[in-house]
Amino acid sequence: MDSLTRIAGRAIPFGAKNVDTDIIIPARWLKTITREGLGEGAFESIRAEPGNVFDDPDFAGAPILIAGDNFGCGSSREHAAWAIGDLGIRAVIAPSYSDIFSGNAVKNGILPVVLPQEAVDRLLEVARDGHPIDIDLDTQTVTTEFQDRFTFEIDPFRKHCLLNGLDEVALTLERQAEIARFESQRGAAHGWLTHGTNI
Repeated sequence: MDSLTRIAGRAIPFGAKNVDTDIIIPARWLKTITREGLGEGAFESIRAEPGNVFDDPDFAGAPILIAGDNFGCGSSREHAAWAIGDLGIRAVIAPSYSDIFSGNAVKNGILPVVLPQEAVDRLLEVARDGHPIDIDLDTQTVTTEFQDRFTFEIDPFRKHCLLNGLDEVALTLERQAEIARFESQRGAAHGWLTHGTNI
């Protein structure tokens, strides 16, 4: 997972509330076990509508998505975070998220920024006018070129993981020496666990 410190650029001014994971990535796309290509199915029902914001060339490649309250509700599918990541989105700004989606986002290198509705409304306005938004994870701030400055909270452990590009595998490997020591001690004390038994 790539480390994440700062995300800057245009933002997709979506803003819809109660967007569930089936809207983010429909169930028919869940047959895959790879993350690649899921962006094609992301927000499929919304993208079927002419003039939708996701296919607007003005927002092509935008690294930020601005959403509404309760984003990512519904089923716990990790594919929702995979699909958003495959679109190139590295941060979502919303007033609130489903806990499971928020966790899946962080585990996949996506920063879920929580801001009050008034701040989200202001950022939607800035994004619709085509102006960039800047998110600094280190200082936990969202700023615009118009001197808007909003601070957000984030769990320190999640912040550590994002800043250092640590997914669950990388977190485990940080303890590789301790794991090796345990395996060695266990093998010495209980050799039958590692060498098998003859019956």
